[in-house]
Amino acid sequence: MVLDSNSPPLPKREDEWRLFTFLSRPFAVLGRGAINRVDNLGAATIFLILALLKIASPKQLSKIVQQIYYIGARSMMIVMLVGLFTGMVISLQFYYALNKVGAQGALGTLVALTLVRELGPVLAAIMIAARAGSAISSEIGIQRISEQIDALCTMRIDPIGYLISPRIAAAVISFPLLTALFDLIGIIGGYISGVLLLGANAGTYFYRVQTSLNMKDVSDGFIKSIVFAFIVSTVCCFQGYFVHMRTDSHGAKAVGLATTSAVVISCVLILVSDYIVTSLLM
Repeated sequence: MVLDSNSPPLPKREDEWRLFTFLSRPFAVLGRGAINRVDNLGAATIFLILALLKIASPKQLSKIVQQIYYIGARSMMIVMLVGLFTGMVISLQFYYALNKVGAQGALGTLVALTLVRELGPVLAAIMIAARAGSAISSEIGIQRISEQIDALCTMRIDPIGYLISPRIAAAVISFPLLTALFDLIGIIGGYISGVLLLGANAGTYFYRVQTSLNMKDVSDGFIKSIVFAFIVSTVCCFQGYFVHMRTDSHGAKAVGLATTSAVVISCVLILVSDYIVTSLLM
């Protein structure tokens, strides 16, 4: 082993060197893992930039419309279902908590603010990542291992502009719309649970919903949904596009692992970015 003049001196005895190697091994593993994560983050950022540069083209319009239907319209039912029961659950919890202090009139305020500012963007993004994001990752991954992407390159068709850019643009359009739908259905679910089932005053509920929300609350929720759209679409497309680079598996197994990684990483990044964006918007 060759050492430069700035390297620390190695232990002279062989047993000390083995001890040194044994103790430093966990730090080496952590270091390699951190370097790999930073490397993937940089590659995904470059991947996103290249895809964004190819969105502004008239030829992309029809593909973007198709992806809006695939990502947005086909995710409406699951978003509405989760939004309905989310609103019912938080209304149920808030009602019993407020009933202890005699403040049932604030039920509409808490339900509306909780949904619009926090739960609406986060849960809608997670549901879209689970339904559409997994499908996007597996679809692109299958195209990669079946050499369809290589065929596009052979025909001088840019695969990033053809496959990735429409999906990212469609996600940025669909996420805010689905978030608004989630918020609306969630408020209705809160009405069903709090007013129809528990007996809260209907007029007070909707009055508090109307007066407690302002444009900043709504815009903050939409900003979060746009950030989540970039995260989910980029991660899922990136995992599928580079599925052939996985060293732990190949073929169909690699596609399955890439799809799982795409959903898990998207959900984790949604929660992490939610805290960061919330801190910046406060």
